[in-house]
This record gives sequence, C-alpha cells and structure tokens, in this order.
Amino acid sequence: MGFTTAAAEIRDPIHGYIYASEVEKRVIDTAVFQRLRRIRQLAGAHLTYPGAQHSRFEHAVGAMHLSGLSGLSLMSKTAMTEDDIQLMRLAALLHDVGHGPFSHLFEEVMTEKRGVTHEDMTERVLKQTELKDVLSSAGYTSNDIADLALGRPSNKPQFMNDVIGGGLSVDIMDYLLRDSYFTGVEYGKVDVHRIINSYEVMNDRLAVDSAALYAFEAFIIARYEMFKAVYFHRTVRAAEIMLVRAMELADDFLGLTDASDLNYYLSLTDEVVLSRLLNLDSKNRQLEQAKNLAAGYANRQLWKCVFEKTVHRKDDFIQRIFSQKGIRDQIASQIAVEGGVGVDQVLVDVPTTPSVPFTSARESLDTLVLVTKGAEGRRYQTISVGELPLVSAITGFVDILRVYTPAESRNRVETAAESFFGKEGFMTKISV
Repeated sequence: MGFTTAAAEIRDPIHGYIYASEVEKRVIDTAVFQRLRRIRQLAGAHLTYPGAQHSRFEHAVGAMHLSGLSGLSLMSKTAMTEDDIQLMRLAALLHDVGHGPFSHLFEEVMTEKRGVTHEDMTERVLKQTELKDVLSSAGYTSNDIADLALGRPSNKPQFMNDVIGGGLSVDIMDYLLRDSYFTGVEYGKVDVHRIINSYEVMNDRLAVDSAALYAFEAFIIARYEMFKAVYFHRTVRAAEIMLVRAMELADDFLGLTDASDLNYYLSLTDEVVLSRLLNLDSKNRQLEQAKNLAAGYANRQLWKCVFEKTVHRKDDFIQRIFSQKGIRDQIASQIAVEGGVGVDQVLVDVPTTPSVPFTSARESLDTLVLVTKGAEGRRYQTISVGELPLVSAITGFVDILRVYTPAESRNRVETAAESFFGKEGFMTKISV
C-alpha cells in the first residue's frame, strides 16, 4: 500500500486528522515507537508552562504529516514518486526515535560523558530493533531511512534531507506550532502551509518561491522568539540545569548514559530516570546532591537566576565562555568562592543553539535560494541570509549568560556574580 491509502487516522490538535499508511501504522504500533509517548518534547518546560505535557510521539507523527504535504508540493516540480514521499514520511516519523529521557537534556549528558548523540542512537534503534523488520517487510531498508532521517548523503536527492532536517524543515515547523500551542504562547504560530507550497528545487537543494519570502522571515523570527520566551526562559532553564546536574552526578552510580545495552537504553523514560534519581541511596555527598536536585525538580523547588547578562559573542573571550564548559565551571567556582558558598551551589548557563537553524548538513543556514517566476520562466537567485534585514538582526546566537543558585544562597551569589562580572578585566581571573 502507498502512503495515499489510509490504514489509520489520528486526531491531532495541530494538524487535524493525520492519516497513516499500513507501514506507518505498523511502525507507530511498535513498542520502540510507543516509548516516545513517555518522553516529553520540552523536558522541564511544563514546570513553567503547565500545558507543555506533549511528547516526542505526537511531534514525530506531526513531522510525518508535514513531510507528506511537502512531498505532494514537490511532486509536481520534480521527479519525485509516491514511493519517495512514503520514504520521506517514514524518515520524518522516525527522526527522533533514538531520543533518550528528557530529550536534549539527557543527550547533553550523554554527549559530554560518552560522545554519543541522539542521532547515533536513532541509527542503532533503526538497525537493531523490530523496526528493521517492519521496514524491511514493506520494502525499505534501515540504511535508507537512517540516511534520510539524519541528513546524510544518500542515493536520494539532497532536497529530501532538507525537508526533514534543514533550515526550513518540517521538524522545525511542527515543533514551533506544537510547542506554541501547548505552552499557550503566540510566538510559534507560523503559516507553514505557505512555506511548504512555496518549496522549489535548484541543483537538488531546497529553494523557496520569492513570493513567500515574508513567510520565511516570519518562520525564522518565530523560532527566535520561541527560544527567548520558552526554550531559554529563565525558569524553564532553572529546572533543566538542575536535572542535567543531577544526571551528571548520578551517572557513574546509575549508569544512565551507558548505551552499550540498547534494551536498557530504551527502558529509560522521563519518569523512570526521575524515579531512580529520587530513590538514590545518599551514601556520599555526590549522590545526596543528585537526589536533592531531583527532588527540587519534582517538587518545583527551583534554583534562582541571580544574574543575567546580554553579551556580545564576537568578543573572543565571551565566545570561549559559550563554547567551553570548563571555562563556565571555572567562573562558577570563582563566584562561589567570592560568595562564600560551596562550589556545587553555583551554575553558569548559556544557550548553545543558534538563533537561525542549521541546514540538513548541520551547517549554519547562511544562504537561501529564491525562485522568481515570470514571463521568461524561472529565475534562481542565491541570497545571503544577512541580506534580509529582519533575519540578519537575529543571526547568531541568543547571547544571554545567566548564573543560578539555590534560594538560600541567593543574596550572596547575586552579590558575588555582579561583582565578578562588573569588574574591569574579569576575564583575567580565568585560566583559558
């Protein structure tokens, strides 16, 4: 059966009815995919935005739906077949299947300790679980799905990768709409259908009809505003950095990031990991602190942001603060000493996600191909994103540096942080 024959329908609050083909239904019904219901899309954001209880499951289904619409839009402009669209829908459906508990928070710990990303785990899940057989029985290989889902070169046109994981991808489109809806904020409401219908192709790369340039600008700005209002909200980040620190401290004892056993990895969900943290045996200071942090997270007794500074990342030293965790740890230690609190009572937090999304090749989205249609046919023009006034103003990163501490240390750490960053030449205090 092709993707045009519905074997199941899903009522989605964002896209309405979503129809799944036979192979998509079989994928969705696997235990591996159902696990995504137990992994929140926005980790700890529900402690600030109570409605943000949505999961990776519905995001993946939504991305599949939008990739199907994208395929239909491109089918009349390229040599795409219905089978190509089905392949693209499956890749979008499975692009997040390797996520660990708490999504990117767990990945942050796993990458730091093991050098493993959720993309690495997605490939393993596709190739080493029941999904391999489900895909194979329908005539698809795990390698083809993995290449497309993870943005790697394959025997398929590059624009198919761009649809799933590029700067104008259905992944971003769905999470903006979905996260905006469930958090109750307005910033992520983008006319994604205008963008999808404007898709064009040049040299196997995704391009956009110039008439829809305003929609592209709105899309990029919406993503930026969502980062400021939701993803990097100071209280959202308070919950998340507490959870990250708890997982870091307990990892050696619990073996959370040991992905050598795939079945063990797939047993980990948000509630499983939180339960293990809350039930730690406080046999030493490190485990006690991990347990306390997890309890603070669970009961919403969150650390306080006592210092916030907008900085210019073009400065070489500031760039190092943002890119090197070791330097941030040194700054936190220095502030703790000056504030007379324990070094484990201060955290320095910075955003690490660019304000303008990556391409499917995980490179900065620096250019955009516009297609202008006229009496003489189509004209293709590659423009720099920096040429768009509204977009160029936010190109780079959300350059905010924050200092967090428990409520009982608030006054001392606030004074120490303001003193540290307020002194001329504070950077000389750090060995870089």
